[in-house]
Amino acid sequence: MSEALKLVPKAEAKQSMKDFKSDQEVRWCPGCGDYAILAAVQGFMPELGVAKENIVFVSGIGCSSRFPYYMNTYGMHSIHGRAPAIATGLATSRRDLSVWVVTGDGDALSIGGNHLIHALRRNVNLKILLFNNRIYGLTKGQYSPTSEVGKITKSTPMGSLDAPFNPVSLALGAEASFVARTVDSDRKHLTEVLRAAADHPGTALVEIYQNCNIYNDGAFDAIKDREQAQEAVIRLEHGQPIRFGAEGSKGVVRNPDTGDLEVVEVTPENESRVLVHDAHASSPTTAFALSRLADPQTLHRTPIGILRSVERPVYDTLMADQLEAAVEQKGKGELSAMLAGNDTWTVVG
Repeated sequence: MSEALKLVPKAEAKQSMKDFKSDQEVRWCPGCGDYAILAAVQGFMPELGVAKENIVFVSGIGCSSRFPYYMNTYGMHSIHGRAPAIATGLATSRRDLSVWVVTGDGDALSIGGNHLIHALRRNVNLKILLFNNRIYGLTKGQYSPTSEVGKITKSTPMGSLDAPFNPVSLALGAEASFVARTVDSDRKHLTEVLRAAADHPGTALVEIYQNCNIYNDGAFDAIKDREQAQEAVIRLEHGQPIRFGAEGSKGVVRNPDTGDLEVVEVTPENESRVLVHDAHASSPTTAFALSRLADPQTLHRTPIGILRSVERPVYDTLMADQLEAAVEQKGKGELSAMLAGNDTWTVVG
């Protein structure tokens, strides 16, 4: 366990899923994928062994951002796109807390894009759950930063012209130390990914494909339908060959001419070329290439699982060490003077 995680005190008494359910009525549309994610998170929380009083959920604005109301922990329903910034302040000033951010594709990647990438690059000790339904649900169905080109919505009646973000690619490009993708309806896989994210020192971003059955129903049918998923979903496991399809008939290899990744039918002749997934590789190059396999229109060949998990210095720890060093250098009584510096002016009337 990392030094940062050791600072969060363990619960004195055993907790259950019931302990993490608030008394608030859950108010999402019937059939919304958020219900499944909420149940998975509430069921997983006791595994942390952390007292609910030392857990905080911070959200922005959107359907997913109602999450803090339904968790019997501390929480804050903050402002649009700013959840990572608020959570950063909390995590760095209260290192005894387990801080979680709940956001959506609109909240995180539109107005909140700047806050998200800087939290990722700093490697603050946050766990960010990004619900991606590829639509604006709360405001009744406008296209979002992850909607596919040509998407017809209330705000794009002739089809969206915008190329969509790939949240996993974006996170890897921002030097995130932990990046994963999972699906709302796969409780087992979702819980496994949450468990790994919780154990990770630093920022962990988990993209969760989440169905909006009112404004974008069926957006992820290709990876949810049992028959289609066999050919569409690439399940990544560290240390295992990257194979999928019926009986692992397909594999991911690197094209020797271009260096790009491509999918091939596995044969005895090319089986040795199939890549072995290394989530802990120091370079994010291969993880990024894997993230690009998913076609934004059809989601065909979509990797799910942990794409990257590497250790690097945690911002909270670095900041605490720096403050401690400053106090030692200047003396406890002179910290305010050091912060003010020598280049200050006193203005008198």
